[in-house]
Amino acid sequence: MGEDRDVAGRLSGIVASAEEFDLFAAEAMPELLDRATGHTKRFLKETGQWENDIAHEKLALRWGYELVERFLVCGRSEVPCRPLFLLDSLIAKYYSQPDPLCYHKDLLSPLGRFLDGLTSRAVVSRDALMALFYHLYGFGQGQVVKILGLGMAESQRVYKNFERWRQSGWQRAVEEIGLTEDELHELEEQKQRHPERVNAETERLIHLLQTHYRKSEPEHYPCLSRQKWDELFGQDYGYDYRVWHLAMCRDCFVEVCDLRYIELNGALKPRIDLHIRPRQKGGVVAFFLPEQGGGRRHGTGRPAQRISPTSA
Repeated sequence: MGEDRDVAGRLSGIVASAEEFDLFAAEAMPELLDRATGHTKRFLKETGQWENDIAHEKLALRWGYELVERFLVCGRSEVPCRPLFLLDSLIAKYYSQPDPLCYHKDLLSPLGRFLDGLTSRAVVSRDALMALFYHLYGFGQGQVVKILGLGMAESQRVYKNFERWRQSGWQRAVEEIGLTEDELHELEEQKQRHPERVNAETERLIHLLQTHYRKSEPEHYPCLSRQKWDELFGQDYGYDYRVWHLAMCRDCFVEVCDLRYIELNGALKPRIDLHIRPRQKGGVVAFFLPEQGGGRRHGTGRPAQRISPTSA
């Protein structure tokens, strides 16, 4: 009991700077994870969702990690703060949402867990966010750059995102999700044997997932009207807006591809085409030099980059 009070006292202390928060989080990680997992267990049991001790223990631990990760992301911007109170507040706010996703029956299958894990990871990882364009639609780096109308610097970031995801991000995400190699292989076989059925189920689930996870989306990233999307691409601004929102909102992604039909030569349509493993083949971007006095003009018919055929 005395040890528990010491831990609670340490967690209840005030941190005054982002650097102090980082140090505290590193030292107190086991206690933070135990607290988040404990809250999750209690929530599942109090709402009558605890049915299988083994399966739900794993689920509680996975969502404990998710909650702590959200805490680490937002905590640095909340200093000075009391980390214990901040974590409790974040957890209470999360579980006060209608229909929390952590126990949704449709997400307990390997496909549901895979899509849930990718989407939740995309909330906090740009590598995972960019990878959604491939895992959900089969689009490679060059296609993503073209669809989003990105400039030179942003295009290079896309290639780096895909590379990091291929090298380590995907494997780490799969381990966090808890999918076994047998389950991954079975998913791939299902997609090969019944592609239409798997893609239809994927489309149904991503609407559920994206609606849920966009609750954590910054308030300044709402859905836009067709006119506003046209303005954003035509006047060539809002790169981060395009990337975040279109990866996490299928409805707007379809709308934008339809809007940019001519620029895309009618060839790139966001049809669901599930890919389980990361894209293996990279590509090279060869950039044109800026025109004299003209600068970059991505949305006006004169591209700022040429994409290698190997990347499309």
